[in-house]
Amino acid sequence: MNSRQLTYLAAIYEHGTLTKAADHVRVATSALSHHLANLEDELSTKLFTRLPRRMQPTAAGDRLYVHAKAILRAMAAAEEDLREIGGEVSGEVSLGLSFSAVRAIGTNLIKKVLSDHPRVKLSMSENLSGANLVDLMKSDVDLALVFNPPHESGLKSTPVLEEKLICVGRKEIIGDTHAPIRFSDMLELPIIVLRQGLSARAILDDVTLLRRLEEKAKLQINSVNAITSSLVEGLGCVIGTKLFMQEPIDQRQLHFRPIIEPELSRTLHICELAERPPTVALETVREIVLTLIAESIQDNVWDATLL
Repeated sequence: MNSRQLTYLAAIYEHGTLTKAADHVRVATSALSHHLANLEDELSTKLFTRLPRRMQPTAAGDRLYVHAKAILRAMAAAEEDLREIGGEVSGEVSLGLSFSAVRAIGTNLIKKVLSDHPRVKLSMSENLSGANLVDLMKSDVDLALVFNPPHESGLKSTPVLEEKLICVGRKEIIGDTHAPIRFSDMLELPIIVLRQGLSARAILDDVTLLRRLEEKAKLQINSVNAITSSLVEGLGCVIGTKLFMQEPIDQRQLHFRPIIEPELSRTLHICELAERPPTVALETVREIVLTLIAESIQDNVWDATLL
């Protein structure tokens, strides 16, 4: 198995047909088919099912594509990193940021990279914490900010900050008071939660409390806009943070109360794949992210404790 075979496999997987893949990698269709057949013979397994109008990846093809993408990305990063070492920082860096992180540091991060490191090609995606972790594990991003990530052997995660969680909703739902609300009392309210899995873990990593919350939930929604609209319309309340719902709170569309018995908090980690050596560009962007997070806490933009 070599990099050319992996490149061709990725092209077939992403474009769906031999003809389109061949156009993309600029080789003859027959040559592409030959390389694929050799790879399948080498691995003693079928990677694609040949259908009349497309190439359908098998389970083995799906798994090899994930490996191929990570390997090819690492090779490109290594080449760029070593070519430019000792000179101006350059290369591609992709980030997966939570909605809270984008609100707190997103604009300043873009400005800083553009002004101080113009040869760094930065791509940034905004998503739920769980989705960012999935993208990282698939090598779709190089660095991800994730709340309460699981303990995975292939994951390098460093805690960055801790923020307390609050109950957010309209006053007629959660009460016209800033007095703390007990967790058990909140379970009697119409609760909206993120759907089960990694996204839900971003709110609570205590399995017992999370299970109680999900059992009582009125709605499970994995859309920030849909959750915000539902809260403003008085359809329920959520466990969240001030930064997450800052605008409707500031506009007095929503109200918040601290949660007690127990107090709830979540920890933000900066995550990378343990097996992938960081490039100079990645190290530079990581340092900028950490600096901006610290500044956002110091300036009271992010109501959290730096770890």
